[in-house]
Amino acid sequence: MIMETWYYEVVSIDGDYANLRRTDVSSDDLKLVARALLPAEIFEGCRLKYELMQYTSIQ
Repeated sequence: MIMETWYYEVVSIDGDYANLRRTDVSSDDLKLVARALLPAEIFEGCRLKYELMQYTSIQ
């Protein structure tokens, strides 16, 4: 089983959702994610790691 890790930046927060942009690949696409799935302390510009179906904040 291959475990993949993806990195994102929070581009914007709109109510119960956040727009994320991948930073580990070249892409302008945004991913809309429910804030309930994200760490509570997120803010625009923060970086996240997605691994094992879980988002964690990284600095």
